[in-house]
Amino acid sequence: MRLLISIALFLLAGCQEDIKTPDPVQLTRESEGHYCNMIVIDHPGPKAQIFEKDRSQAIWFTSVRDALAYNILPGEAQQILAIYVHDMGQANSWNKPQDHGIWIKAEQAFYVIDSNKRGGMGAKETIPFSDRVAADKFVQNFGGRVVAYADISPDYILGDTGEYDVAED
Repeated sequence: MRLLISIALFLLAGCQEDIKTPDPVQLTRESEGHYCNMIVIDHPGPKAQIFEKDRSQAIWFTSVRDALAYNILPGEAQQILAIYVHDMGQANSWNKPQDHGIWIKAEQAFYVIDSNKRGGMGAKETIPFSDRVAADKFVQNFGGRVVAYADISPDYILGDTGEYDVAED
């Protein structure tokens, strides 16, 4: 019986797909934001790209916060293979961060939240850094606090407060 179970497990393991995690791709003028259908490269701040199983192209986002929302909203993300974000500690500009060589995996980044910097679509942003020291320096200059990927609350990702709230009567 153990032999049959071992053979069955071996055969099942052989049937599993060997899916390679794609590398980040270059942001071009043809890259359109998933939610806004606008040219991603024309927006300030960090950007994001997501790869899903059975999809050959990156899904682009004008802000990191939008990509993280895509990841947690029901019915959006299907089978994510990778989420890449701009490492703003390496960016040469907030308004036009370079594209080449500054993509990092989202789950490995430190994030500044609650800063006074706004993302590509004017909302609060989750600003990624590969280096905690660079994130802390950003907080000194622009406010906010540093959190890990797993510690970004869904309320922060899906909500917005401050000057964009509608006044209540």
